[in-house]
Amino acid sequence: MKMELSKQKRRWITILSVCILVSEILFDAGTFFLPENNLVLRLVHLSFSFGIVIFMVKLLGGIDKTSVELHKSNQKLRNIFDTLDVAIWSHDMKANTLIISPEIEKIYGYAKEEFYQDLSLWKKVIDPEDNHVLAERTKQLQLGLPVTSFYRIKRPDGEVRWIQDRGIPTLDDKGKLVDFTSVLFDITDRRESEDLYRSLIEMSPDIISVISNRQIDYINETGSRLVGASSPGELIGKPISAFASQHSIKEIRKVLRESEQTELGMVRFEMEATRLDGGTIDVEMSAMPILYEGRHARQVVGRDITERKKAERTIQYMAYYDSLTGLPNRNMFGNTLHTMMEEKTVKSLAVLFLDIDRFKIINDTKGHTIGDLLLKQVAHRLDTAVHDEGLVSRQGGDEFIILLKDMDKEYVESVAQRILFKFAKPFVLNGEEFFVTPSIGISMFPGDGMDQDTLIKHADTAMYLAKEKGKNNYQFYTPDLDKLSMRKMELEKGLRKALAQNEFVLHYQPQVEVETGIIVGIEALIRWEHPKLGMIPPGEFIPLAEETGLIVQMGKWVLRTASEQNKKWQDEGIPPVPVAVNVSVRQIQDDGLIHDVKQILEQTGLEPRYLELEITESIMQNIERSTVILNQLKDLGVLLSLDDFGKGYSSLSYLKHLPIDIIKIDKSFIDDILELYSPGSIAKAIIDMGQNMNFTVIAEGIEKEEQVKFLLENSCKIGQGYYFSKPVPADKISDILQRRFQEMFIH
Repeated sequence: MKMELSKQKRRWITILSVCILVSEILFDAGTFFLPENNLVLRLVHLSFSFGIVIFMVKLLGGIDKTSVELHKSNQKLRNIFDTLDVAIWSHDMKANTLIISPEIEKIYGYAKEEFYQDLSLWKKVIDPEDNHVLAERTKQLQLGLPVTSFYRIKRPDGEVRWIQDRGIPTLDDKGKLVDFTSVLFDITDRRESEDLYRSLIEMSPDIISVISNRQIDYINETGSRLVGASSPGELIGKPISAFASQHSIKEIRKVLRESEQTELGMVRFEMEATRLDGGTIDVEMSAMPILYEGRHARQVVGRDITERKKAERTIQYMAYYDSLTGLPNRNMFGNTLHTMMEEKTVKSLAVLFLDIDRFKIINDTKGHTIGDLLLKQVAHRLDTAVHDEGLVSRQGGDEFIILLKDMDKEYVESVAQRILFKFAKPFVLNGEEFFVTPSIGISMFPGDGMDQDTLIKHADTAMYLAKEKGKNNYQFYTPDLDKLSMRKMELEKGLRKALAQNEFVLHYQPQVEVETGIIVGIEALIRWEHPKLGMIPPGEFIPLAEETGLIVQMGKWVLRTASEQNKKWQDEGIPPVPVAVNVSVRQIQDDGLIHDVKQILEQTGLEPRYLELEITESIMQNIERSTVILNQLKDLGVLLSLDDFGKGYSSLSYLKHLPIDIIKIDKSFIDDILELYSPGSIAKAIIDMGQNMNFTVIAEGIEKEEQVKFLLENSCKIGQGYYFSKPVPADKISDILQRRFQEMFIH
């Protein structure tokens, strides 16, 4: 009886020792999976272990008393094991005693007796794909080392469960395995959660990493690809300084310190990261503190925002810079001007408003590609002229504004002169030379305005004065110019209604044989009778018509009206002469010109030989298209003349191939006849050239008898100007035609 009691005590002491071991394993597992509850688990573990030790002491003191207590503790232990899905397999090989806890049935789905009957059943139900785990497990156990294995088993109902097997071997002095205990956990739910979490991390399009001690402890596949690594393992252990600049790290630390004051400690930030190949990417990151493998760390989640940042930079650039020239745009100029006007240290500002003379002609005749190239070169010349002394901006089209700071009027003038000098050389575009000039208007702060809108408006007004004074010059704003600006606005507004309200009229100026005074032709000249402002000079409203595009509609009206009037004179019995009509470059480029001319001739009944179309040298800017259009017009039978010859783009190599009948010497060259030095030299050269090329030559702007005498001496047979007659209304020209000017020119 005493011997049996001793055996029984030893047996229960063994079981209770195993229980303490299990509690240790449970505690380790609990602190691994639930680190935030480790204090609670430690208290549970200590209470549990202490209770077992007390029980063992009582057991040694008396089996009868401890039997009841052992039953209670055993029931508690069973409840814990049952709750945690834990089973114990204990095999005393020396005594050949096997103890299997009943919980194995719940985990494996087999009866406990089946394991006693077949000691290898636990191995037979392991998934074949996990058999490799057993070899490593056996090697460790034979060395007497505890080993934790993870494998899958297949239950009788076909369900697959994950097992965590903690094996603890005992070797004798000879290294022979004499005792073995295994604690089995069903970790299926945990493992499936881990697998799901892992798949979400690895399949995530975002960067997910763990950082501690300023180095990478973990990073997913997305993160490794993003920085140019072939696999995540290539990055583990690398310092974060390899991927972020010291400035970025400094800023991140600052943000992290601030986040420590918040409840969760989570922080968001953006940074530029360096790839392994040296390239850079923009990333948006979120970080929060965690415990990772027992260490304080930060989990970082981020995404590549390089394209978004690039788009933001593009939008930012487009908001403040001109996409064609790269210069600051209207917004940037406005912000800079406003800021400077607010600065108390700024004493003065100058606003230079520039418009590129003749740009519209080049853009319309040569096309927008050439126009854009010209604007780029203009921007470069302006930038080099101003250099770092001011801000050069493009407002749109061919308009530029320059802002100068703390310069007196004399220095501003010197900058304007530098700009004019820069435009003295031709612009070479696709192998062709183009000459353009700037008209510059200047306003000064604070004298000419206290806000940016007023300063820009006044500079714009001064620029129009520069155009009126011959272009290629600069003018400062004066209060008197406001009247000019208001008039321009009123004219532009009225111009759009003028055709519909029949405010345009034609005046006619005779073209005369210089020697006889006989009228050989008439030029139709448009006039505008404004209802409030009276007769508006063509020099004021025709440039406006060019700017607004109304010149095409206006030109068509002149063609029809002049043709109808000429046919009416002929029907009245007046000897027929050609009527000359000016055709703008815009009309030449209009696809409907040929149709319009043909239709007008048919509807009015005017013979084509009595219609002369005057074109300007601007057509040379697009000689290919102009040649086609002029030949089509010539096929209709009309006369073609080149107006203002010598002032623009004429090229003799082109001129001889154009179907031109008449060239007209510009008034400026006729005025030179009265000069003391080289009088009329250019006019003489043009007359000689015209005769050699079989053109009819007409001299314009004749006002003095000396000019008539010069023309007669140099064989220029036809002239036009105030000396013979001012442009007059149709009824007056009718009387002149009837008298044929014969008695008017007897001197």
